Amino acid sequence: MNAASHQPDSAQRRRRARQARDAFPPMGVYAVRERAAGLVRVGSSRDVHARLTRIQFELRLGTHPDKELQAAWRHDPARFSFEVLELVQQRSDPAFDYAEELRVLEQLYREELADGGVR
Repeated sequence: MNAASHQPDSAQRRRRARQARDAFPPMGVYAVRERAAGLVRVGSSRDVHARLTRIQFELRLGTHPDKELQAAWRHDPARFSFEVLELVQQRSDPAFDYAEELRVLEQLYREELADGGVR
């Protein structure tokens, strides 16, 4: 058996690409925490995993707009955690307002975590 036989054919690749393109995006609410100082930042995104990746990239690059968070990162990146708090489930109603759902969930988590210096 040669290595080529283990490769998916072009129809399978196209089908997988179409499925990935049409999949419901991972919308949700996330938290960035710096454990030593108790900093917590809560946000929401239509692609929560990509947003967390971007935040980590900006912190590593030293360009994150939150100066307090950036200073804490410079002090000790090992104290940080990046968490998905909740994902929005896909609804069958085509008129469902995902942006509003994200806004409400973000506000709920901000209130829940308010004693930890949440922004």
